[in-house]
Amino acid sequence: MSIVFLLVGVLGFVPGITTGYGDMTFAGHHSDAHLLGIFQVSVLHNIVHLLFGLVGIALARTAPGARMFLIGGGAIYLVLWLYGLVVGQDSSANFVPLNTADDWLHLVLGLGMIALGFLTDRRHAR
Repeated sequence: MSIVFLLVGVLGFVPGITTGYGDMTFAGHHSDAHLLGIFQVSVLHNIVHLLFGLVGIALARTAPGARMFLIGGGAIYLVLWLYGLVVGQDSSANFVPLNTADDWLHLVLGLGMIALGFLTDRRHAR
């Protein structure tokens, strides 16, 4: 999972994979860059993915750490999903930035990570 976050963070800085690369801003809803032409990104958004991946790799060294990353990270993504639903896309509060595709991906990631965290715990308990 962490490798995917690192990969997404790196690909967000690759022209061609990120459309509108020249229109990417550091932060804010004015960034017109889109990873894979779908997910709105900014420099800050890409850095957050890179940091999230690094934290996941560091925590994956132990089973409790990996579980904490999955459940805690999943909770963070669910909060981001709710934030994206509440904050208007053209609002200055949309500083990451997030678009509708990001919102629904955050829901899937949040639920999936939390489920994996609890499933991993059950497998170790047997």
